[in-house]
Amino acid sequence: MTSAQIFVGIDVSKAQLDIALRPEGRFAASNDDAGFAQVLERLRGAPPTLVVLEATGGLEIPITGILAAAGVPVVVVNPRQVRDFAKATGRLAKTDALDAQTLAHFAEVLRPKLRPLPDEQTQALAAILARRRQLVEMLTAEKNRLGSALKPVRTSLRTHITWLERELQHTNTNLADAIRQSPVWREKDDLLQSVPGIGPVVTSTLLANLPELGTLTGKQIAALVGVAPLNRDSGTWRGKRTVWGGRAQVRAVLYMATLVAARFNPVIQAFYQRLCAAGKAKKVALTACMRKLLTILNAMMKHRTRWDHTTHQAGAVRNGRLSPSSGGYPATDGLAIVDLRPMLCEQFLRHEAKHQ
Repeated sequence: MTSAQIFVGIDVSKAQLDIALRPEGRFAASNDDAGFAQVLERLRGAPPTLVVLEATGGLEIPITGILAAAGVPVVVVNPRQVRDFAKATGRLAKTDALDAQTLAHFAEVLRPKLRPLPDEQTQALAAILARRRQLVEMLTAEKNRLGSALKPVRTSLRTHITWLERELQHTNTNLADAIRQSPVWREKDDLLQSVPGIGPVVTSTLLANLPELGTLTGKQIAALVGVAPLNRDSGTWRGKRTVWGGRAQVRAVLYMATLVAARFNPVIQAFYQRLCAAGKAKKVALTACMRKLLTILNAMMKHRTRWDHTTHQAGAVRNGRLSPSSGGYPATDGLAIVDLRPMLCEQFLRHEAKHQ
Protein backbone atom coordinates (compact mmCIF):
# COMPACT_ATOMS: atom_id res chain seq x y z
CA MET A 1 0.00 0.00 0.00
CA THR A 2 1.48 3.31 -1.09
CA SER A 3 1.40 6.27 1.26
CA ALA A 4 -0.60 9.33 0.27
CA GLN A 5 1.30 12.16 -1.35
CA ILE A 6 1.59 15.33 0.70
CA PHE A 7 1.73 18.79 -0.84
CA VAL A 8 2.69 21.82 1.23
CA GLY A 9 2.06 25.51 0.69
CA ILE A 10 3.91 28.12 2.75
CA ASP A 11 2.75 31.73 2.86
CA VAL A 12 5.57 33.98 4.06
CA SER A 13 5.04 37.26 5.88
CA LYS A 14 7.55 39.38 7.79
CA ALA A 15 6.78 37.86 11.19
CA GLN A 16 5.09 34.53 10.50
CA LEU A 17 4.98 31.47 8.25
CA ASP A 18 1.55 29.97 7.52
CA ILE A 19 1.82 26.35 6.42
CA ALA A 20 -0.97 24.31 4.81
CA LEU A 21 -0.78 20.61 3.90
CA ARG A 22 -2.89 18.62 1.50
CA PRO A 23 -4.87 16.47 1.85
CA GLU A 24 -5.21 17.99 5.35
CA GLY A 25 -3.38 19.83 8.06
CA ARG A 26 -2.08 23.31 8.77
CA PHE A 27 0.04 25.13 11.34
CA ALA A 28 1.94 28.38 11.80
CA ALA A 29 5.50 29.20 12.81
CA SER A 30 7.51 32.32 13.44
CA ASN A 31 9.66 33.65 10.60
CA ASP A 32 12.98 33.14 12.40
CA ASP A 33 15.46 30.38 13.18
CA ALA A 34 13.19 28.79 15.79
CA GLY A 35 10.29 28.76 13.34
CA PHE A 36 12.47 27.28 10.59
CA ALA A 37 13.49 24.44 12.92
CA GLN A 38 9.82 23.82 13.78
CA VAL A 39 8.86 23.64 10.09
CA LEU A 40 11.70 21.19 9.32
CA GLU A 41 10.72 18.97 12.25
CA ARG A 42 7.09 18.81 11.14
CA LEU A 43 8.00 18.09 7.52
CA ARG A 44 10.49 15.36 8.45
CA GLY A 45 7.65 13.56 10.23
CA ALA A 46 5.61 13.54 7.00
CA PRO A 47 8.00 14.02 4.03
CA PRO A 48 6.23 16.13 1.39
CA THR A 49 6.09 15.42 -2.33
CA LEU A 50 6.44 19.12 -3.08
CA VAL A 51 6.60 22.42 -1.17
CA VAL A 52 5.52 25.61 -2.94
CA LEU A 53 6.11 29.22 -1.90
CA GLU A 54 5.48 32.40 -3.81
CA ALA A 55 8.06 35.12 -4.34
CA THR A 56 7.61 37.70 -1.57
CA GLY A 57 10.19 40.39 -2.19
CA GLY A 58 13.02 38.28 -0.77
CA LEU A 59 11.28 37.28 2.49
CA GLU A 60 10.97 33.73 1.15
CA ILE A 61 14.72 33.26 0.60
CA PRO A 62 15.79 32.10 4.12
CA ILE A 63 13.15 29.38 4.53
CA THR A 64 13.59 28.29 0.91
CA GLY A 65 17.34 27.90 1.37
CA ILE A 66 16.93 25.92 4.59
CA LEU A 67 14.38 23.56 3.03
CA ALA A 68 16.54 23.02 -0.06
CA ALA A 69 19.63 22.36 2.08
CA ALA A 70 17.63 19.74 4.01
CA GLY A 71 16.74 17.96 0.75
CA VAL A 72 13.08 19.01 0.74
CA PRO A 73 11.70 19.51 -2.83
CA VAL A 74 10.80 23.20 -2.87
CA VAL A 75 9.75 25.59 -5.65
CA VAL A 76 9.26 29.37 -5.61
CA VAL A 77 6.52 30.42 -8.05
CA ASN A 78 5.16 33.64 -9.52
CA PRO A 79 2.50 35.24 -7.24
CA ARG A 80 0.42 36.27 -10.26
CA GLN A 81 0.06 32.64 -11.32
CA VAL A 82 -1.06 31.61 -7.85
CA ARG A 83 -3.61 34.42 -7.64
CA ASP A 84 -5.00 33.55 -11.08
CA PHE A 85 -5.25 29.91 -9.95
CA ALA A 86 -7.18 30.99 -6.83
CA LYS A 87 -9.63 33.00 -8.93
CA ALA A 88 -10.07 30.08 -11.33
CA THR A 89 -11.01 27.81 -8.43
CA GLY A 90 -13.52 30.35 -7.12
CA ARG A 91 -11.50 31.46 -4.09
CA LEU A 92 -11.77 35.25 -3.99
CA ALA A 93 -11.07 35.87 -0.29
CA LYS A 94 -7.46 36.46 0.68
CA THR A 95 -5.78 35.87 4.03
CA ASP A 96 -2.40 34.40 4.91
CA ALA A 97 -3.97 31.08 5.94
CA LEU A 98 -6.08 30.92 2.76
CA ASP A 99 -3.04 31.80 0.65
CA ALA A 100 -1.13 28.87 2.17
CA GLN A 101 -4.04 26.53 1.32
CA THR A 102 -4.11 27.90 -2.23
CA LEU A 103 -0.37 27.29 -2.60
CA ALA A 104 -0.78 23.68 -1.42
CA HIS A 105 -3.66 23.18 -3.86
CA PHE A 106 -1.55 24.79 -6.63
CA ALA A 107 1.27 22.34 -5.86
CA GLU A 108 -1.08 19.34 -5.97
CA VAL A 109 -2.82 20.28 -9.24
CA LEU A 110 -0.08 21.89 -11.35
CA ARG A 111 3.05 20.21 -9.94
CA PRO A 112 5.52 22.98 -10.94
CA LYS A 113 8.90 21.63 -11.98
CA LEU A 114 11.79 21.77 -9.56
CA ARG A 115 14.42 24.32 -10.56
CA PRO A 116 17.94 24.70 -9.18
CA LEU A 117 18.02 27.50 -6.64
CA PRO A 118 20.61 30.27 -7.04
CA ASP A 119 23.76 29.70 -5.03
CA GLU A 120 25.14 32.16 -2.50
CA GLN A 121 27.33 33.92 -5.08
CA THR A 122 24.41 34.43 -7.47
CA GLN A 123 22.21 35.76 -4.66
CA ALA A 124 24.96 38.21 -3.68
CA LEU A 125 25.31 39.39 -7.29
CA ALA A 126 21.54 39.83 -7.58
CA ALA A 127 21.52 41.85 -4.35
CA ILE A 128 24.26 44.18 -5.65
CA LEU A 129 22.34 44.61 -8.92
CA ALA A 130 19.12 45.39 -7.05
CA ARG A 131 20.97 48.01 -5.00
CA ARG A 132 22.38 49.52 -8.19
CA ARG A 133 18.88 49.83 -9.65
CA GLN A 134 17.69 51.54 -6.47
CA LEU A 135 20.57 54.03 -6.58
CA VAL A 136 19.94 54.83 -10.25
CA GLU A 137 16.23 55.42 -9.55
CA MET A 138 16.97 57.69 -6.57
CA LEU A 139 19.64 59.58 -8.51
CA THR A 140 17.24 60.18 -11.40
CA ALA A 141 14.51 61.37 -9.02
CA GLU A 142 16.83 63.80 -7.22
CA LYS A 143 18.15 65.25 -10.47
CA ASN A 144 14.57 65.79 -11.67
CA ARG A 145 13.73 67.57 -8.42
CA LEU A 146 16.83 69.78 -8.72
CA GLY A 147 15.58 71.20 -12.02
CA SER A 148 12.53 72.81 -10.40
CA ALA A 149 13.73 73.17 -6.81
CA LEU A 150 13.73 76.50 -5.00
CA LYS A 151 16.97 77.96 -3.68
CA PRO A 152 16.60 76.85 0.00
CA VAL A 153 16.66 73.11 -0.92
CA ARG A 154 19.14 73.11 -3.81
CA THR A 155 22.17 72.66 -1.54
CA SER A 156 20.58 69.63 0.11
CA LEU A 157 19.70 68.11 -3.26
CA ARG A 158 23.21 68.64 -4.65
CA THR A 159 24.74 67.07 -1.55
CA HIS A 160 22.48 64.04 -1.84
CA ILE A 161 23.18 63.73 -5.59
CA THR A 162 26.93 63.78 -4.91
CA TRP A 163 26.52 61.04 -2.29
CA LEU A 164 24.36 58.91 -4.61
CA GLU A 165 26.88 59.24 -7.45
CA ARG A 166 29.66 58.16 -5.10
CA GLU A 167 27.61 55.18 -3.90
CA LEU A 168 26.75 54.23 -7.48
CA GLN A 169 30.43 54.24 -8.42
CA HIS A 170 31.21 52.11 -5.36
CA THR A 171 28.43 49.66 -6.26
CA ASN A 172 29.69 49.37 -9.85
CA THR A 173 33.12 48.49 -8.46
CA ASN A 174 31.60 45.82 -6.20
CA LEU A 175 29.69 44.43 -9.18
CA ALA A 176 32.85 44.12 -11.27
CA ASP A 177 34.76 42.55 -8.36
CA ALA A 178 32.02 39.96 -7.78
CA ILE A 179 32.27 38.83 -11.40
CA ARG A 180 36.07 38.80 -11.45
CA GLN A 181 36.18 36.55 -8.38
CA SER A 182 34.36 33.73 -10.20
CA PRO A 183 36.20 31.95 -13.08
CA VAL A 184 32.88 30.77 -14.54
CA TRP A 185 31.37 34.24 -14.46
CA ARG A 186 34.56 35.75 -15.93
CA GLU A 187 34.30 33.39 -18.90
CA LYS A 188 30.61 34.14 -19.46
CA ASP A 189 31.17 37.87 -19.04
CA ASP A 190 33.95 37.77 -21.63
CA LEU A 191 31.75 35.86 -24.10
CA LEU A 192 28.78 38.20 -23.71
CA GLN A 193 30.78 41.44 -23.88
CA SER A 194 32.33 40.35 -27.18
CA VAL A 195 28.98 41.26 -28.81
CA PRO A 196 28.77 44.90 -30.02
CA GLY A 197 26.17 46.64 -27.85
CA ILE A 198 26.61 44.45 -24.75
CA GLY A 199 28.25 46.11 -21.73
CA PRO A 200 28.98 45.26 -18.09
CA VAL A 201 25.52 46.18 -16.76
CA VAL A 202 23.83 43.89 -19.30
CA THR A 203 26.17 40.97 -18.59
CA SER A 204 25.80 41.36 -14.81
CA THR A 205 22.01 41.39 -15.14
CA LEU A 206 22.00 38.32 -17.38
CA LEU A 207 24.31 36.39 -15.03
CA ALA A 208 22.24 37.23 -11.93
CA ASN A 209 18.67 37.34 -13.25
CA LEU A 210 18.77 34.97 -16.23
CA PRO A 211 20.76 31.86 -15.20
CA GLU A 212 18.80 29.85 -17.79
CA LEU A 213 20.67 31.63 -20.62
CA GLY A 214 22.32 28.98 -22.76
CA THR A 215 20.22 26.10 -21.44
CA LEU A 216 16.93 26.76 -23.30
CA THR A 217 15.88 27.05 -26.92
CA GLY A 218 15.57 30.43 -28.60
CA LYS A 219 11.78 30.41 -28.31
CA GLN A 220 11.86 29.37 -24.66
CA ILE A 221 14.36 32.04 -23.60
CA ALA A 222 12.40 34.72 -25.51
CA ALA A 223 9.18 33.73 -23.73
CA LEU A 224 10.95 33.64 -20.36
CA VAL A 225 12.28 37.19 -20.76
CA GLY A 226 9.01 38.47 -22.25
CA VAL A 227 10.02 39.37 -25.81
CA ALA A 228 8.10 36.60 -27.61
CA PRO A 229 5.01 37.79 -29.54
CA LEU A 230 1.89 36.19 -28.06
CA ASN A 231 -1.19 35.34 -30.11
CA ARG A 232 -4.53 37.00 -29.38
CA ASP A 233 -7.01 35.31 -31.71
CA SER A 234 -10.59 34.19 -31.38
CA GLY A 235 -12.57 32.53 -34.17
CA THR A 236 -12.00 34.46 -37.37
CA TRP A 237 -10.70 37.50 -35.49
CA ARG A 238 -6.95 37.99 -35.52
CA GLY A 239 -5.65 40.37 -32.90
CA LYS A 240 -2.29 42.09 -32.72
CA ARG A 241 0.64 40.08 -31.45
CA THR A 242 1.99 41.64 -28.27
CA VAL A 243 4.71 40.91 -25.74
CA TRP A 244 4.10 40.96 -22.01
CA GLY A 245 5.12 39.23 -18.80
CA GLY A 246 8.61 37.86 -18.35
CA ARG A 247 11.51 39.29 -16.36
CA ALA A 248 11.27 43.05 -16.34
CA GLN A 249 14.82 43.73 -15.13
CA VAL A 250 16.31 41.66 -17.95
CA ARG A 251 13.99 43.21 -20.54
CA ALA A 252 14.90 46.75 -19.46
CA VAL A 253 18.66 46.29 -19.91
CA LEU A 254 18.13 44.29 -23.10
CA TYR A 255 16.17 47.21 -24.56
CA MET A 256 19.02 49.64 -23.88
CA ALA A 257 21.53 47.19 -25.35
CA THR A 258 19.39 46.83 -28.47
CA LEU A 259 19.28 50.61 -28.94
CA VAL A 260 23.07 50.59 -29.08
CA ALA A 261 23.25 47.43 -31.20
CA ALA A 262 20.83 48.86 -33.76
CA ARG A 263 23.48 51.52 -34.47
CA PHE A 264 26.78 49.71 -34.01
CA ASN A 265 26.15 45.95 -34.38
CA PRO A 266 26.15 45.15 -38.14
CA VAL A 267 23.79 42.17 -37.84
CA ILE A 268 21.21 43.89 -35.61
CA GLN A 269 21.54 47.13 -37.56
CA ALA A 270 20.78 45.40 -40.87
CA PHE A 271 17.84 43.53 -39.31
CA TYR A 272 16.42 46.73 -37.81
CA GLN A 273 16.77 48.68 -41.07
CA ARG A 274 15.10 45.89 -43.05
CA LEU A 275 12.10 45.83 -40.70
CA CYS A 276 11.74 49.62 -40.82
CA ALA A 277 11.98 49.54 -44.63
CA ALA A 278 9.19 46.94 -44.64
CA GLY A 279 6.91 49.41 -42.84
CA LYS A 280 7.19 48.10 -39.29
CA ALA A 281 6.83 50.64 -36.46
CA LYS A 282 10.16 51.48 -34.86
CA LYS A 283 9.18 50.10 -31.47
CA VAL A 284 8.02 46.87 -33.11
CA ALA A 285 11.31 46.65 -35.00
CA LEU A 286 13.27 47.28 -31.79
CA THR A 287 11.33 44.55 -29.96
CA ALA A 288 12.09 42.12 -32.77
CA CYS A 289 15.76 43.12 -32.53
CA MET A 290 15.65 42.49 -28.77
CA ARG A 291 14.49 38.96 -29.42
CA LYS A 292 17.12 38.44 -32.13
CA LEU A 293 19.90 39.75 -29.88
CA LEU A 294 18.74 37.55 -27.01
CA THR A 295 18.63 34.51 -29.30
CA ILE A 296 22.21 35.21 -30.43
CA LEU A 297 23.40 35.55 -26.82
CA ASN A 298 21.62 32.32 -25.90
CA ALA A 299 23.31 30.43 -28.76
CA MET A 300 26.72 31.86 -27.86
CA MET A 301 26.33 30.76 -24.23
CA LYS A 302 25.09 27.33 -25.26
CA HIS A 303 28.07 26.65 -27.55
CA ARG A 304 30.62 28.69 -25.56
CA THR A 305 31.64 30.73 -28.61
CA ARG A 306 32.65 34.37 -28.80
CA TRP A 307 31.02 36.86 -31.15
CA ASP A 308 32.12 36.42 -34.76
CA HIS A 309 30.49 38.91 -37.12
CA THR A 310 31.19 36.69 -40.14
CA THR A 311 29.35 33.75 -38.58
CA HIS A 312 26.35 35.86 -37.62
CA GLN A 313 26.35 37.58 -40.99
CA ALA A 314 26.10 34.12 -42.55
CA GLY A 315 22.93 33.65 -40.53
CA ALA A 316 21.82 37.09 -41.68
CA VAL A 317 22.17 35.94 -45.30
CA ARG A 318 19.22 33.67 -44.58
CA ASN A 319 17.27 35.96 -42.29
CA GLY A 320 18.36 39.49 -43.05
CA ARG A 321 19.22 39.28 -46.74
CA LEU A 322 22.84 40.32 -46.36
CA SER A 323 25.12 39.48 -49.25
CA PRO A 324 26.80 36.06 -48.98
CA SER A 325 30.57 35.98 -48.91
CA SER A 326 30.67 33.13 -51.42
CA GLY A 327 28.52 31.53 -54.07
CA GLY A 328 27.60 34.49 -56.29
CA TYR A 329 29.27 37.42 -54.55
CA PRO A 330 32.97 38.02 -53.88
CA ALA A 331 34.18 38.32 -50.30
CA THR A 332 33.55 41.74 -48.74
CA ASP A 333 36.18 41.66 -45.97
CA GLY A 334 33.49 41.43 -43.32
CA LEU A 335 31.50 44.41 -44.66
CA ALA A 336 27.80 43.75 -45.18
CA ILE A 337 26.10 44.95 -48.34
CA VAL A 338 22.43 44.69 -49.20
CA ASP A 339 21.41 41.97 -51.61
CA LEU A 340 18.36 43.30 -53.44
CA ARG A 341 17.76 40.29 -55.66
CA PRO A 342 15.63 38.22 -53.21
CA MET A 343 13.50 41.25 -52.41
CA LEU A 344 13.02 42.13 -56.10
CA CYS A 345 12.14 38.54 -57.00
CA GLU A 346 9.61 38.47 -54.18
CA GLN A 347 8.01 41.71 -55.33
CA PHE A 348 7.91 40.44 -58.93
CA LEU A 349 6.14 37.22 -57.90
CA ARG A 350 3.59 39.21 -55.89
CA HIS A 351 2.98 41.48 -58.85
CA GLU A 352 2.47 38.53 -61.19
CA ALA A 353 0.09 36.79 -58.79
CA LYS A 354 -1.93 40.00 -58.32
CA HIS A 355 -2.48 40.52 -62.05
CA GLN A 356 -3.21 36.95 -63.08
